[in-house]
Amino acid sequence: MNLLLIALGAFLLGSIPTGYLVAKAKGVDIRKHGSGNIGATNVFRTLGKPLGIFVFVVDALKGFAAVWLGMHYGAGSDWAGIVAAVAAIAGHNYTPWLGFKGGKGIATSAGVLLALMPWAVLAIALVWIVVFKVSRYVSLASICAAAALPVSVGLLWLAGCGGNGPLLAFSLVISALAIWRHRTNIQRLRDGTESRFERKKK
Repeated sequence: MNLLLIALGAFLLGSIPTGYLVAKAKGVDIRKHGSGNIGATNVFRTLGKPLGIFVFVVDALKGFAAVWLGMHYGAGSDWAGIVAAVAAIAGHNYTPWLGFKGGKGIATSAGVLLALMPWAVLAIALVWIVVFKVSRYVSLASICAAAALPVSVGLLWLAGCGGNGPLLAFSLVISALAIWRHRTNIQRLRDGTESRFERKKK
């Protein structure tokens, strides 16, 4: 299948605004609450843990499905998978259904990475968990995980455990995009005004 058609299909799949639709079903415009973001973290904070987890899983599945379908119709080509991955993340981040304002792409990126390079996902998941446990900042954990992605892919490639040049280039691009999408969080972290996930008191 033509890469342009794969990109278009993946973009449309990624553009489904899961967090917005889930919140809307509860009578809430998620864009007017919390951080104003439609992603899983804001749904978690605004509507609770079950719905937050649901949004994260569905957003991740969007990315996984886009890459799987892209590679299936692209005859297993890495480039078809990468094109589908970039398009799905772009669709999530800049969904046309909400004026090209979407989420930050962390869950969708996790989904596309799980389809393309699962071992790298394990590495960055460990980074995310450690940083979050220590800092209680979701944004900081996501930024550190994004920064760790190309390092993980490069090390796996050097170790002969998977990966190649195109996947390393792709990881650098989506790492930079994820960090850039968190630029307001970075500023709040600098100012000391970023919200933490506080442990509930017994």
